[in-house]
This record gives sequence, structure tokens and C-alpha cells, in this order.
Amino acid sequence: MLLRMSTLFLRTLRDDPADAEVPSHRLLVRGGYIRRVAPGIYSWLPLGIAVLANIEKVVREEMASIGSQEVHFPALIPREIFQASGRWADYGDSLFRLADRKGNDYLLGPTHEELFTLLVKGEYSSYKDYPLSLYQIQTKYRDEARPRAGVLRGREFIMKDSYSFDLTDEGLQQSYQAHRDAYERIFSRLGFDYRIVFAVSGAMGGSASEEFLAPTPSGEDTFVQCTNCDYAANTEAVEIVGPPAAEDSAGSSQPASVVLDTPDTPTIATLVDCLNGLDWAAYGQDGRQFAAADTLKNVVLKTRQPGADKWELLVVGVPGDREVDLKRLAGQLEPVEVVQADEKDLAAEPGLVKGYIGPQLLAELKVRYLVDPLVVEGSAWVTGANEPGKHAAFVVRGRDFDPDGEIGAVEIRDGDRCARCGSPLQIARGIELGHVFQLGRKFAEAFGLTALGPDGKPVTITMGSYGVGITRAVAALAEQTYDEAGLVWPRAVAPADVQVVPTGKDVAAVAEAERIAAELVSLGVRVLLDDRKASPGVKFKDAELLGVPTILVVGRGLDDGVVELRDRKSGERRDVPVGDAVSAAHAEVTGG
Repeated sequence: MLLRMSTLFLRTLRDDPADAEVPSHRLLVRGGYIRRVAPGIYSWLPLGIAVLANIEKVVREEMASIGSQEVHFPALIPREIFQASGRWADYGDSLFRLADRKGNDYLLGPTHEELFTLLVKGEYSSYKDYPLSLYQIQTKYRDEARPRAGVLRGREFIMKDSYSFDLTDEGLQQSYQAHRDAYERIFSRLGFDYRIVFAVSGAMGGSASEEFLAPTPSGEDTFVQCTNCDYAANTEAVEIVGPPAAEDSAGSSQPASVVLDTPDTPTIATLVDCLNGLDWAAYGQDGRQFAAADTLKNVVLKTRQPGADKWELLVVGVPGDREVDLKRLAGQLEPVEVVQADEKDLAAEPGLVKGYIGPQLLAELKVRYLVDPLVVEGSAWVTGANEPGKHAAFVVRGRDFDPDGEIGAVEIRDGDRCARCGSPLQIARGIELGHVFQLGRKFAEAFGLTALGPDGKPVTITMGSYGVGITRAVAALAEQTYDEAGLVWPRAVAPADVQVVPTGKDVAAVAEAERIAAELVSLGVRVLLDDRKASPGVKFKDAELLGVPTILVVGRGLDDGVVELRDRKSGERRDVPVGDAVSAAHAEVTGG
């Protein structure tokens, strides 16, 4: 393959786009890989298409290696199909919904579990047909409220989604492991530094769920990794070690709860100051000093079931030195929507006194109450007394209040303890590359996907779902590999293997560059030849910006019988004899 820059549909830019927030966005636009059409919507230009195709090639090869077969579904899906699975409502505002000229409702597919399930149901009926794995590489559509970061969070994106179909849970586990192994090979071949982390299934449903993340400071996902063992998890799914359960789980050793006058203390900080100014001798706590961690903060949220109009209040209790992580909560409650309650919501329930809310009356008010696992059974707290200017001390879980359940609600922070080995956790940021789920029988049951077993009885099929973000993989690689001069592509995805750059006006240099390029192409090397009538400075800047792994410069060194080979990643430069230029560049490409 020979690409000539004189005819290539390409314009590089010297200035960053005004809306660029992250390096990949800035460099992909400047390098002429993508162009913005609207917020979250991009056109892909020839060099960008080449990178996409290289990623897709690796994905297809690894899918074939595990016996998965490629199909292709429409993006336009009738409403009835998503209603049958419940996801017409579950997806809420993130669906692109439209109607045809006859008034029939459709959506642009954000994902395709329903269509995969219906396809298999229509074709297969016997246990002899299974196991089965199908995949597609196709454009998806999601109406992101705040599309950002170029193609990292867009409204239209290319995704590989595959689905396994098995007769048994044991078969699903094998299919899941096969896909997980294939993903490791895919991301290794593409040149990623990645982590596999535990995740929540969210609106997809199912049980086991893991994400493949590319660590990078610009990542939109926060995850934790243990400093000792191999445990890693998305912060939405992370488990941390809480304090040990109180020896006196009934709280009989604690003083009876007491209501205190604590005027003008609507915040944790003002409450702690007030508590440390009180005399605690009467309660056998002479000299007691309180910290924020001794208080119980109760945060009022509201939730809404998919498709419902009515919101319901939810109060979440966490230690006062911790903040509630709404994203973490939302991940565990999905597809239920959860947001912060506002003044109007509080006004509608007079029993909830802002700044002084305690758990003691929530059951009576019929308000659902969940606590973070850090609020252990038998633990005693200072919390709101449900009256203005008053708090209650020695309020014990299991004695003075019983929550409706537990949910991981606190923001995770550096130093929290690993649930597996007890060592400190470290917070990092990353970009999601892929996600694997054990869906189970959710969609099979919704659409009646069964097979007749050897005994003639129907068996409900169990499914797995496995996704790779193709377009976001381009951006994620750019984020992990760029330098101050531009893109630095791993060879597996680069739009070319070698960029040949003749410099100066010497006809001999141009002719030699043409010869070298032609010979490299004959050896199967992908070559980008900069045959433009441009200055050496412009050509060098563009070569660094475009990020082709090997740059071969044909210029002034010809007088001495040499050309220059540059390694784009390391910056290493070396002269090689003109007669050895082709073999030297070919060796760079093949690793020989």
C-alpha cells in the first residue's frame, strides 16, 4: 500500500480546535483523522479510517479464534422490540427515538441484545445447535447529555458487540472466559497498557461483569487498584474493608440515646465544633473529643423507576467524614434513576428537617433508608434528631434504628483497604476499552429463547454479552502514546508502517524516495510518501504529528550516501547507507 500525501485527502492543522478538552481530541483533529460535524458527532477521514480498519482487523481475527461468527444488524429498531425487553423505558432520555411517516415508533440502537436474541430464536431450536457465539461491528447511538472529549464520549460510535448462547451456566462460564482471554489478546496486540477491573452490570443486567480500562490521567472512569494484590475495580463496584462489627451488636453497653441542643449546626464541621464544647461527664464520656467520623450524615436523594413519573425519596447514611458518590450509587441502582433531592422535595416531607435529619423516624415517615457498610451493626453515632437545632448522641444501629439495607455509597479515597487482602487501595483514572457480562437468562426469558433438550423438554438459553469500543480505542491509544510533538501510534494500528520524507528541491532525493517507497511496498510494507512540494520544516512537523512509527528521511545525507531512519516513539535517529535503506526500514517494520 502506497499513500501519497500530494493526493491524500488530508489537511493538518497548526492550531488546536477550540472545543478540544483532551489530547486525543486535539491531535486527532489537528492530524486530519477526524472532523467535527456536531457535538458528539464526527466524520472520519482517510487516515482515521485506516486506523479504525486496523483495530477492526485485530478484533475480527481474535473473534474468529474463539469461533465467533460475524453478523450485522440494522441501527433502526422498532419500538416493540425494546418494549418487550423493558429497555424502551430503562434507557430513558439516552435513546434516540423517532417515528416513520406512518407514525410508527423506532429507535436508533444503543446496543443489540434484543436483535441477537430474536435472530437466534428464529434460526435455532435444538440443544444440538449450541453453544453459539455471534458478533457484529456496527455504529451505535446514544443521546449523551454532555458529549465531550472528541470521540471518547460521542453520540455516535462504532462498537464490536458479541453474544454467547449456552445451554448451561457452566457453558456460559466457558464462553465468558474465552471472550475474556480474547480481549486480553486484542488489547495486548493493539499496544495498550490496560487493567481488568470488577464492574457493575447496570442496565444490562446479569451477574459477573468486568471492564478493561486503559489507565490515563484524562480517563473519565475512576478505578482502584490494590497496592499489594491484583485486585482492581471500578469505583462503582469496589468493595472496601469496613470497621469490624461492634462486639456489642445490640448496643447495650452504650448510653441511651440523648437529644442535644445544637443550634446553628447544619453542617458536619459546625456540629463537631459544638460537640467538642459540651460536657460529656454525665454520660461517662469525660473529656470525649469528637471528629467528623463519629457523626452519621444522612443525605436525601430521590429515585424513579424506568418509565415512571413519580419520584420516591431515599435517604442514605454515611459516616460524616465521607461524601456520597452519586455515580457509584447510580451504578448499583441502575436502571433506577437517582438524583439529589432539592428544596421542593424536602418541603413536601416536613418530617425531614434539613441539616438535622436522623434515621430514627424514617421508617415512620415511610422513607426508604440505606446505609453504607461502614455504618456497622452496633455502631453508635451522633446524628440529626429530626428537629431544628437538635442532634441525638449515642444513636445505635440495631437498637435505635434499622436500615432497609446496605449499599456502597461513600466516595472511595486513597488508603481505603482492599476487601481481598486488607492493603491500601490506590485511585487511578482510565478509559473503558471493553466490557464483558454474564447476562444469564434475562433476554432469553423476555423473548422466549429456548432449545429442546435431549429429553424433549425446553431449556432456556443463557447468554453472555461482550463489547469493545472501536472508535474510543483510537482515542484511548492516542491518549496513552502521544508526546509533545503529536501522535505516536503503535505499529499494529498506525495508518502506515513507514513515512518516507524527501527533503529539499534535489531531484535525486525525490527519485530516491520514490524508489525506496516502491521497493518497500513490494515487500508488503504500508508506506506514506510525503511527495508534496513543501518545506522540510513543514514535512517534519507533519510527520511527528501524524505518528507513523518509522520515518525515513531522504535529503542532504544523499551526498554522503546515507539516509536517516527515525523511530517516532523513542526519537532515536541513525544514518544507514542508501543501499541498505529498504532492508533497514523493512527490519524496523518486521522486528527483524
